[in-house]
Amino acid sequence: MRPVRLLTAGVFALAGLIFVTSFNTANGTNIRSDESLLKLSDLIHERDRENKRLTEVNATLRKDVESLVERDDGSTKAEDAKLAALEKAAGTKELSGGAVTVTLADAPPNAVAKLPGYPEPQPNDLVIHQQDLQAVVNALWQGGAKGIKVMDQRLISTSAVRCVGNTLILQGRVYSPPYKVTAVGDREALQRALAASPEIQNYMLYVNAYGLGWNVEEHRSLTLPAYAGTVDLHHAEPAGGASAR
Repeated sequence: MRPVRLLTAGVFALAGLIFVTSFNTANGTNIRSDESLLKLSDLIHERDRENKRLTEVNATLRKDVESLVERDDGSTKAEDAKLAALEKAAGTKELSGGAVTVTLADAPPNAVAKLPGYPEPQPNDLVIHQQDLQAVVNALWQGGAKGIKVMDQRLISTSAVRCVGNTLILQGRVYSPPYKVTAVGDREALQRALAASPEIQNYMLYVNAYGLGWNVEEHRSLTLPAYAGTVDLHHAEPAGGASAR
């Protein structure tokens, strides 16, 4: 019987160690409390504000650098024009022209089916998803957009539209719905591209059935901001000289 008693004592000792470790980790607080969730939310908003501030600082410094380069680089007018065109295409310069703004919003939380034959909505049916935002961005590019911004940020070739739960994370910033996507380009072509998108047509079924938000506004002239973040490219390299597939 002694081995059994020793095993039992060992189990209780391990359980006690786990309880003590949990207590120390939580610093004597309820780690499942609403207060912990609020602290996490505050941290997210604090980091979002800091990312916004750093982006603005980066944009100011970039303008200073560009001003110094223009003063001392000795390039020709043709070279300057070529560089300006490349910067505009890359999204690092402001862009003005006719534009279209698409606004997507969650449905009311108490929404019910508004059309006969549709089932009552599930929670996922009432919120904007990543594929909805991506469908709008893709359609606008397909429609010949010269530049696009999502919320207050310009998109570039390395931008990724990602949603976590019901929030958008874009270039280090966090946003909640309603979401605004604005494109500069031929307004009629942009509108046609939106209407022709199969993904947006599917989204419109939920707009009509459950009240998801959808609004398209045209602008005679609107200016998109320049992209203000880092433009460094990051890439992966195979370890040990192995060939990548």
